[in-house]
Amino acid sequence: MNEREQGEGNQLSDLMTSDEYENFELSFDFKLTADANSGVMYRVTEEFDQPYSSGPEYQLLDDNGFPNQDNTHYTGSVFGLYATTFKTLKPVGNWNSTKIVVNKNHVEHWLNGQKIVEYQINSADWKKRIAASNWKDAKGFGQTPKGHLDFQDRGSEAWFKNVMVRSL
Repeated sequence: MNEREQGEGNQLSDLMTSDEYENFELSFDFKLTADANSGVMYRVTEEFDQPYSSGPEYQLLDDNGFPNQDNTHYTGSVFGLYATTFKTLKPVGNWNSTKIVVNKNHVEHWLNGQKIVEYQINSADWKKRIAASNWKDAKGFGQTPKGHLDFQDRGSEAWFKNVMVRSL
């Protein structure tokens, strides 16, 4: 993985894969500290200053401690677009297991063995949500069929282990 700086003069750095992935299954374990905010983006490109401007994000958040009132910002959601269904998230400081499956335009988010989000890139629903989101003016958001994986650094402590990517 390569480090990618978050911005000029900012000391935050994302970890981005050197390889690009089209159809894949990404699995990993994570744990967060209190009030943590992070995420993993997929199919991102390097054409924008920030990876989150180009690809969807599997949100990682201290759901109970981080000040938040948007259900599309909780752990496992597609940040700003799709909220999770019922989920079992282990408390802060404990390891959780997750999986992201991307097969063509079909995407699934899993948490601790449960599928918690499922959506279709470029569906009518997707287009409607994009048009009403922060990405309405981000030309090409989520449109690249192949891109990098990006582990976001938002200044919170987040740990990752057992990171595995399998091409489909």
